[in-house]
Amino acid sequence: MSDGSTAKAAPIKAGFAALIGRPNVGKSTLLNRLIGEKIAIVSPKPQTTRNRILGVVTRPEGQVAFLDTPGIHQAKGALNKLMVETALTAANECDVVLFMIEADASGVSQGNQLVVKQLQRLKKPVILVINKIDEIKKAMLLPLIAQWKDVLPFAEVVPISAREGDGVEQLFALVAKLMPETPEPLFPADVFTDQAERTLVAELIREQVLRHCREEIPYSTAVVVEVFDESDRETGKQGLVRIDAAIFVEREGQKAIVIGKRGAMLKTIGTDARKSIERLLGCKVFLALRVKLEERWSDNLRGLRKMGYSQ
Repeated sequence: MSDGSTAKAAPIKAGFAALIGRPNVGKSTLLNRLIGEKIAIVSPKPQTTRNRILGVVTRPEGQVAFLDTPGIHQAKGALNKLMVETALTAANECDVVLFMIEADASGVSQGNQLVVKQLQRLKKPVILVINKIDEIKKAMLLPLIAQWKDVLPFAEVVPISAREGDGVEQLFALVAKLMPETPEPLFPADVFTDQAERTLVAELIREQVLRHCREEIPYSTAVVVEVFDESDRETGKQGLVRIDAAIFVEREGQKAIVIGKRGAMLKTIGTDARKSIERLLGCKVFLALRVKLEERWSDNLRGLRKMGYSQ
């Protein structure tokens, strides 16, 4: 016979973890590996990530909302300063910080010292994540850990290969263990990001600009999705999404490079971007790209707002 009382659900481990580090250490690759979906674009060029990107992992051990952040560097210009501020804000607001470095025998570089200086102010667990261990000899790993062990009072030191997946499950288990207890999950179990489809589409287009254009071009470009028409997908007629997007550059000469001879470069960017977008949306996509000029957009608040970067 029931006494009318309701059984109380057991608390679970749930919270936020920030991925912090220098540009191009593999933060976005790790986030995509953890989520099992591509929600952060990846490029060999530094400073690919410009916004903070949320990726939620829900497992029996707990729920962790990972925040991929822009690389911390000596910032010059409004956009770069905003990127560094975004990373430091995420570190301050999260429950656990994952400080990512590359498996590099050179030790504590000047760039990493800049990150360490910021992390010293935090009063929360910091895990040192040594990425790209697949690129070094195993004999180099222990000396590298020894070089770092006294730099900060790390909660854990975890060697991984985000690209190959080595050590990633062990890392998640450690992060989940450090999360606070909550009466219920922070996000529904089927949610894996807070990024809108329009935002993900813009990033997939920018990824192809990073891939195909010359070194000086990608840092001066931004992508804005101006039309995202999914009326056919919603009614089930053809499952087609129509997208019009603008690639913004800062100088006339850059515009010519992105368009290419007889439009060849823009066509290549559009073809590869469309394939990625179709994988993301799970349907056919009609993608129209234009290149627009917005002088010095990365150096002023108005330009940052127009491109969607201003907080």
